[in-house]
Amino acid sequence: MNVDGVIFADDQLIDAIRGDQCLQQVINVACMPGIVRASFAMPDIHWGYGFPIGGVAAFDLDRGVVSPGGVGYDINCGVRLLRTPLLRAAAEPQLDALIEGLFAAVPAGVGTGRRDLRLSPTELGDVAEIGVKWAVDAGFGGTRDLDYIEAQGRIAGADFEQVS
Repeated sequence: MNVDGVIFADDQLIDAIRGDQCLQQVINVACMPGIVRASFAMPDIHWGYGFPIGGVAAFDLDRGVVSPGGVGYDINCGVRLLRTPLLRAAAEPQLDALIEGLFAAVPAGVGTGRRDLRLSPTELGDVAEIGVKWAVDAGFGGTRDLDYIEAQGRIAGADFEQVS
C-alpha cells in the first residue's frame, strides 16, 4: 500500500462490512499510483466496481491517475471522461466560463431538466435487462449512447426486490 486506508465507521458499521469485498477495495485504491494521503471510506461503504461505493481518494496531478471507477460509472450514473487537446495554460484564463458552460450543458441531479419518471418494480427490472436501449426508446437518450455505455447499461440476471 502506498498510503493508509481510513474507514469512517463505528463498531456496528465495521461489523456489518467485515468480509465484504469493499474492504479489499479500500486496500486496492491505497495501492494506486500517485494517491495522496489515504484511501478513505465513508460510513456508507459497500462493494463497488473498482473503488468501493463510498470510497474517496485524491491523486497527485503529476504522478497520479484518472480513474472513472471512483465515481460510479459502474451504474451508468452519467459519469463521463472528457479528453481535450486544450492545454491547462490556455484554459486557465477562461476556467470560470468553461466550468459555467459545462454546468449549463451537462444535466446534473435527479430529474434535472427531465419529466417526472416513476417506475414499477417490473419496469425497473425491464430497465436493468434492456439497458440503455430502454432509455433511448423512452426518449432519455440518443442512439449514439448505445455505442458508449459498457454492456449497453444492462445488468443481466439482476434481482430486484420491492421495498415498501
